Amino acid sequence: MSESTTTDPERTGDAQTQGQGEPGGQKWLSGIVSLIGLWIAVSPFVYEAAAELTWNNVVVGGAIFLLAGYNYYRIVTAHPTSTGVMSLVALLALWTLVAPFALEGQFAMEGLEIAAQGLIWSNVVTGIVAALLAAYIAYAAGRGVRTGTPAGAR
Repeated sequence: MSESTTTDPERTGDAQTQGQGEPGGQKWLSGIVSLIGLWIAVSPFVYEAAAELTWNNVVVGGAIFLLAGYNYYRIVTAHPTSTGVMSLVALLALWTLVAPFALEGQFAMEGLEIAAQGLIWSNVVTGIVAALLAAYIAYAAGRGVRTGTPAGAR
């Protein structure tokens, strides 16, 4: 019996090395997440907010802006997407989603009013969108180029 040779990249494992650059979608999604982080940082100044939620949004939104912007920069300069950075962004975005509700007890204890409904809804929507996009980017980056011998090959 003779062995047949194949040029199908799916069967030879070459498909893993053909597209070594980052997909353009990850670059633009990182940029969008960065802009969402900027909005989170600025939104307390647009809506009425308690001091604790203002500081929370400024710090967390600024971190999301900088970390997602860093990932955008990495992709633009031909470096791979940082899965760890985008995972951290996803966690920070989830915190943005729950922060108004988690800090509500603190507001009640200090006699402060909770932030305006507009800021709460802004945090919920931007937190969900940023978390989903960042998690997708981290997931897609984790499935990226693998080196070595394909499984089952000798």
